[in-house]
Amino acid sequence: MVAKDIMTRKVITVTPTTTTKQLAKILTKNRISGAPVADKNGKILGVVSEADLVAKKGRQVKTIMSNKVISIAEETPVEEIASLMTTHKIKRLPVLRGDKLVGIVSRADIVRAIAMGKHIALHTPVYDL
Repeated sequence: MVAKDIMTRKVITVTPTTTTKQLAKILTKNRISGAPVADKNGKILGVVSEADLVAKKGRQVKTIMSNKVISIAEETPVEEIASLMTTHKIKRLPVLRGDKLVGIVSRADIVRAIAMGKHIALHTPVYDL
């Protein structure tokens, strides 16, 4: 099983100039805990999460987002995705085809696949994700 099998394809993104208040509304309305930050051409510049919103001060996403983007390809095995999440202590990974955002994999996507009975040979316990 690989990223494209479990990823969320309709990705909600925000811009660097999205206000933190707008971000809070977007996260709440869509019941998500974070989102990729993209420029006007769709290039991923960072990722912002509820943790950033709570822990950091700023009026715009660009001042609170994480600039280090760890992304994966559509063919990345789920086991590798789980390992990346655990190693880097992150909860979501943008899925790119070249420079184009085509999806996102969150811990919830991995848990959903396990719940559906999909065979995933995780070497990392699910509770560490």
